[in-house]
Amino acid sequence: MRDKLLSLAALQRVDLDIAALQKNAEAYPREMAELEKQLAAAKAAVDAERSKLEQLDSQKRSLEEEITEGKDKVRKWEARLAEQRSTREYSALAREIDIEKKGQQTRTEDAQEFGRQAGIQRELLKAKELDFTTTTQGLVAKLDVLRGKLAEVEAQVKAVDLTRQESAKAVDARLLRQYDVIRKRRTPALVSVVAPGTCGGCRMNIPAQRFNQLVASRGIDTCPACSRMIYAAEVLEEPAAK
Repeated sequence: MRDKLLSLAALQRVDLDIAALQKNAEAYPREMAELEKQLAAAKAAVDAERSKLEQLDSQKRSLEEEITEGKDKVRKWEARLAEQRSTREYSALAREIDIEKKGQQTRTEDAQEFGRQAGIQRELLKAKELDFTTTTQGLVAKLDVLRGKLAEVEAQVKAVDLTRQESAKAVDARLLRQYDVIRKRRTPALVSVVAPGTCGGCRMNIPAQRFNQLVASRGIDTCPACSRMIYAAEVLEEPAAK
């Protein structure tokens, strides 16, 4: 029975190694997600500034198109002035020309203001893009480091998984099934009991008779409190040299 216990204990050591590696690796995806979030936020900030510039340029172009169209209308209307036969028609057309010219002046001033704002925004965007480039380089470098660490741990877990497969082959099939069922609920699944009879998992007391039977049988039992597999600690101790 001691040999079976040794095989099961060896398997659990491998499982604990795997669990430790996986726990260490848990932080990497969270850290990577946070860095990617920072990257997205930095990009969104630059995109927002670029959108402001595009809007200013668009408004300026729209006004310039209106100014060009207005100038064409004024030229046509001025050409028609000489053709007017009545004073009323002449005055009405002249009034339209005057209104359009005043509108042209307002639109010209607005276009100039949009151009001025666009110039300021363009410089601001350049500064933001420079900051973004610097920030991106730093965040990407950190991401690359984390990806490397995660890949390294995943490779270690894969290698240890192969070791587990080999270790599991040496374990009694019935004990292995019991162990795997418990391991899914709590770890470690196999714990020692030390005198005067304390479960190494839940720290609850094992009845004296049960503990004595465990020592005498040198086998495996189940903790009545936490349902872990238990064994007497001295069973796995190296035999004293003669």
